[in-house]
Amino acid sequence: MTLRERLQEAMKDAMRARQPDRLSTLRLINAAIKDRDIAARVDGAAGMVTDEEITAILGKMVRQRAESARAYEEGGRLELAEKERAEIGVIEDFLPRQLSPDEIEAALAAAIAEVGASTIRDMGKVMAALKARYTGQMDFGAVGPMVKDRLG
Repeated sequence: MTLRERLQEAMKDAMRARQPDRLSTLRLINAAIKDRDIAARVDGAAGMVTDEEITAILGKMVRQRAESARAYEEGGRLELAEKERAEIGVIEDFLPRQLSPDEIEAALAAAIAEVGASTIRDMGKVMAALKARYTGQMDFGAVGPMVKDRLG
């Protein structure tokens, strides 16, 4: 079952179970995917985005909501921050399992060895290898400095 199909089934289940908050988040996810589908058609591609692209969309949505939750907390709007966190929980149900710190270290070592990286100039190659294999399973914003430390 593709990620798109899993999302559709989850939306139907949320409707049946009368879960308005979950349903609202799932509809936002579907809207973002449809926007990307439309953009792909305009660019001349064949229509529907892949599971990898959907995973990237979901990752971006999680980051946006985490940022919003932080801003709401700083502004004293705890009920809105909690709503954002609940949306993150729904979105994360469809993302691959996040790697543990030990697994990230092992993935870094493997990627560095695979591309033969030795200097900071090879950082792009290492990041490309990691993104090809671990999209959605690690935060590349946090991994970038780790790669830089190893190569620097």
